[in-house]
Amino acid sequence: MAYDELLARRVRPFLAGYPGFSEKRMFGGIAYFLDGNWCIGIFKESMVVRVGLEDYEAALQEPHVTPFGSEGRTMRGWVMVDPLGLEDLPAVRAWVERGAAFVETLPPKE
Repeated sequence: MAYDELLARRVRPFLAGYPGFSEKRMFGGIAYFLDGNWCIGIFKESMVVRVGLEDYEAALQEPHVTPFGSEGRTMRGWVMVDPLGLEDLPAVRAWVERGAAFVETLPPKE
């Protein structure tokens, strides 16, 4: 299993109403974009959320959240929320909205 399709189906409706919404399969998972900026990703059973540098440390204090990265490289401004932090729709929605709020501060990519 490359990514949790049920989680992807739970995330998609919360983002689909935003302007410039798109999705793309990437790195064995799926990524959701707003105006060309990566916002949310689903990797295995976890959600990757782009929270930005200002909210990064606060996000890491949330339960079931770890830094996101690979091969020993942490991507500051991005966090990984494991399945226990995504057990209900309000939790999924809160993380989606948190990621969208940050990405909406970025200029659109063409």
